[in-house]
Amino acid sequence: MAQHDDTTDGDGEAISFEAALAALESVVTRLEKGELSLEESLQSYEEGVRLVHAARGRLDVMQKRLDQLLDDGNTRPLKKKSDQAAPAATEPGES
Repeated sequence: MAQHDDTTDGDGEAISFEAALAALESVVTRLEKGELSLEESLQSYEEGVRLVHAARGRLDVMQKRLDQLLDDGNTRPLKKKSDQAAPAATEPGES
């Protein structure tokens, strides 16, 4: 039986970014309450570090997928508003 840790769900699948973030928020809340023993605090901190790494890993995977989509020519990067030229103003009566 696969061991469950904070970077996998109950089925051993990689935890989603959203699930990691929600679990991390829960860890932070527990730590901020200040009601944990030193040992529990350390365990919660370790759990938080694993969750941060899991979330960062999911973001890295998504970034690689986006890079691949951009590289294969099927998509193009979105332009920032500052990158787009402002349309030329026309005088009334000009076409």
